[in-house]
Amino acid sequence: MTPEEMASHLVFHVKQAAIADLMRFGEILAERNEVMNLVGPATIPHYWSRHVLDSAQLLNHAPNARTWADLGAGAGFPGVVLAILLKHQSTDSAIPSPDLPTSGHVYLIDSLAKRCRFLSEIVRDLGLPATVINDRAENVSLKVDVVTARAMAPLPKLLGFAEGFFKRGAEGWLLKGENTDAEIIEAHKHWSFQAEKFPSLSDPRGRVVHIRSVRRAK
Repeated sequence: MTPEEMASHLVFHVKQAAIADLMRFGEILAERNEVMNLVGPATIPHYWSRHVLDSAQLLNHAPNARTWADLGAGAGFPGVVLAILLKHQSTDSAIPSPDLPTSGHVYLIDSLAKRCRFLSEIVRDLGLPATVINDRAENVSLKVDVVTARAMAPLPKLLGFAEGFFKRGAEGWLLKGENTDAEIIEAHKHWSFQAEKFPSLSDPRGRVVHIRSVRRAK
């Protein structure tokens, strides 16, 4: 997949400056991955589909969200991709909202120091509107529009990690895999919430899951 093919799947305009930042991010990722094992080596050649489109599709679903918390940010998916796109969005974007602010921010939260050093390097080099937080997700409670995660934990545990964000009004937009239905069923044993599933643009087996009204089951 080319950058242009990736962008064609999105409902908003991806500026060339954003493509340039995404290309630079991919170059740094490939270089660091040789010594840090940030992502599966076999996924590097499929960077635009497996990682960028997978992350960017979240903005198709939540175009008005301006503050995001990425739990278990790891190599920067989806958080760094979202930060790059938010950096280059403006009011002339094709996202249909007359009230869309011109700035956004992403909190990249990870418990592993070496991953946070990598993320901090990316944020600094690309001048991204993002803050790196080296801590366990359950220890962090911020007021954001959306809490997200990819490949961090099964949904029952993930809802616990994100509980502080939900209590402060966040909605969840989560990237999940082929076991989504089973995870939702299991999570309902411990949590009360509303869930809506959407097909993933990057993998027919994947799902984008919208989580709302989260509270512990009585």
